[in-house]
Amino acid sequence: MKHLQQAANLTRIRAMSMTHHSQLGHTGGDLSSADVLTCLYLGGILAVDPARPHWEQRDRFIMSKGHCSGAFYATLAARGFFPVEQLKTFMDPLSMLNGHPDRNKLPGVEANTGPLGHGAPIAVGAALAAKMRGEHWRVFVLTGDGELQEGSNWEAAMTAHHYKLDNLTVIVDRNRIQQGDFTENTIQMDPLAPKWSSFGFAVREVDGHNHEELMQVFQSLPLEPGKPTCIIANTVKGKGVSFAENKPAWHHGVPTREQLFMAAEELGVEVPW
Repeated sequence: MKHLQQAANLTRIRAMSMTHHSQLGHTGGDLSSADVLTCLYLGGILAVDPARPHWEQRDRFIMSKGHCSGAFYATLAARGFFPVEQLKTFMDPLSMLNGHPDRNKLPGVEANTGPLGHGAPIAVGAALAAKMRGEHWRVFVLTGDGELQEGSNWEAAMTAHHYKLDNLTVIVDRNRIQQGDFTENTIQMDPLAPKWSSFGFAVREVDGHNHEELMQVFQSLPLEPGKPTCIIANTVKGKGVSFAENKPAWHHGVPTREQLFMAAEELGVEVPW
C-alpha cells in the first residue's frame, strides 16, 4: 500500500499547487478525497482505459463534489488521461481544467458537476441504463457529506433501491465540514449509516484514509446482491497538512507559497512547479 500513499500525497501537493497558482480552489476537500480517488483510479478498482476514454464497457465514475476538481484532475492525470504538465493550466482562460469538471472538455470526466446533489441522480440513471441493456459496467459516485443536505440525493437513493441497482456504489466523503462551518452545525446528519440503510442500501463505514480498508471494501462490491452500496468514508478535511486539518476556513483556502512548501515537507513530496 506504500505506493498508493505516495500517489495520494502527490495528488495532494499537485492540487495545492494548482490552487496556489490560480488563487482559486477547494483545498480542504481536495485533501480529504485524495485517498479514495487514488484507490479507485490507481489501485485498479475502476475498469477504465485512458487511451479509450469512451470505451463502452468502462466503469463510470462521477465526481459529484465537483468543486474538488483539483484532486480529481490530479488523479486523472496520474492515471494517464492527459499529461501531468497540463495541470499548470488549472482555471486559465480556455483551459480544459475548469473550476468544475466539464465532460465536453476533459477526457475521463463522465458528467458536468458542481451544483451539489446532482451526481447521485446522474449515477442512478447510468446504473439503471446498464441494467436495462444487460451490461456489466459499474457506476461509482463520490459525494461530499454537506451535499447530502440536498433532497435530490434521497430521491435518487429511493430509486436505486427500487430498481435493485447493485451495480451502483455511492461513496460519501464524510469529512464533517462544509462551506462556512461543520456539517452538524448546519444540518445534523448523524446517524448517517442508518439513514442509507433505511433507504435500502448495503452500508459500510471505513477509514477514508486507510488504503487497505478502502481497497478491501472496493474489492468486495457489491456488498449485497440486489442492493446498491453506500460506503461512508470517514475522512479529515485538509488531511495530511497540519495547518489545514479539520478547519472550516480551509474549505476553499488558498495556500501561500510558504504554506505550499510547508505542506510538501509534511507530505514527504516535492512542490511540482
